[in-house]
Amino acid sequence: MAGLDVSTVTAQRRRQLGPLVEYVQQKVGNAQDIPLLFICTHNSRRSHLAQIWAQALAHNLGVGRLASYSGGTQVTALHPMIKEILEGTGFEFRRIRGGNNPIHAIRFSEGAHPVMGYSKKWDDPFNPRTGFAAVMTCSQADLGCPIVPGAELRVSMNFDDPKAYDHGPNQAEKYRECSLGIATELYYVLGRVARNP
Repeated sequence: MAGLDVSTVTAQRRRQLGPLVEYVQQKVGNAQDIPLLFICTHNSRRSHLAQIWAQALAHNLGVGRLASYSGGTQVTALHPMIKEILEGTGFEFRRIRGGNNPIHAIRFSEGAHPVMGYSKKWDDPFNPRTGFAAVMTCSQADLGCPIVPGAELRVSMNFDDPKAYDHGPNQAEKYRECSLGIATELYYVLGRVARNP
């Protein structure tokens, strides 16, 4: 995909992501469903970006049995900057429930089901209970959840929190950087799988 340069993924990061590549590849090889659960503390920024990008990239690359989910150690709400940044890259958000924790249907392709975006705990009934890969997208949740019950694999894929730039002059830029970093690493993972079916 345009703008996603996997040469920027460092050798150290590739080693970290290796088990996730192998996990997805094995599931593809065995014609199994591939549930990925992205976990961050508040389920408001990084875990949503990862969930949405993973589903869109899997669809685009033909990794058809992948289903992405997200959750946190706490419930907050999907941050408005996530909506703004992703809409700027072509995603369509449709609010289907309001309130303090609105639910969004996030569409990335006419031929695919939208991603349901809202904040929830990682063990919410909406998320898989067993047989999934837990992908930790922030260091706080990574340290706070050393074991994720039901996970077949637990992988650290930590990103700096763009929240640190909220209400500052670089806010939009830092959210875009975070989104691009997450998308690029997931493109690396899923691209490796798509090239080696």
